[in-house]
Amino acid sequence: MRKPDSKILSVRQMLKERKILRNKGRKLVFTNGCFDILHAGHVDYLTFSRNQGDALVVGLNSDSSVRKIKGKLRPLVNQNDRALILASLEAVDYVVIFNEIEPAKLIAKIIPDVLVKGSDWAHYVSGRDIVEKHGGRVVLAHLVPNRSTTGIIKIIRKQLLKAKN
Repeated sequence: MRKPDSKILSVRQMLKERKILRNKGRKLVFTNGCFDILHAGHVDYLTFSRNQGDALVVGLNSDSSVRKIKGKLRPLVNQNDRALILASLEAVDYVVIFNEIEPAKLIAKIIPDVLVKGSDWAHYVSGRDIVEKHGGRVVLAHLVPNRSTTGIIKIIRKQLLKAKN
């Protein structure tokens, strides 16, 4: 079994891996997100994503990009810890941290065969045009109901308020 930290790659390292996968005829799947507090919905989503091809790379939003998306109080878990947790999952082959709000630039470099996004993003999938232009496909994953980091944070806040009173 590979050590989790060996799965966390720079863009340059990922491009080398991509070339190897392509030469072997293996399909690379890409997905992305903040993955701030890992929960059952994430595990289901990442397992689904991995099953769409031969290897899964997760584009992980950096701390600065998470703040731009989710606000100044997020992320709760720093990018290095989030990357290590993701890399510890069997379904995840590679993790690449990116600084932009959207992963389109990273997708344009990697050019995965399959791009997976949650069905809540059916209206817009960043990088769709790039993947489809190169003959790849986009897959929308179902979401586990009532499982979200935002929902978990709301429950924690509610419990803290109850405990105070």
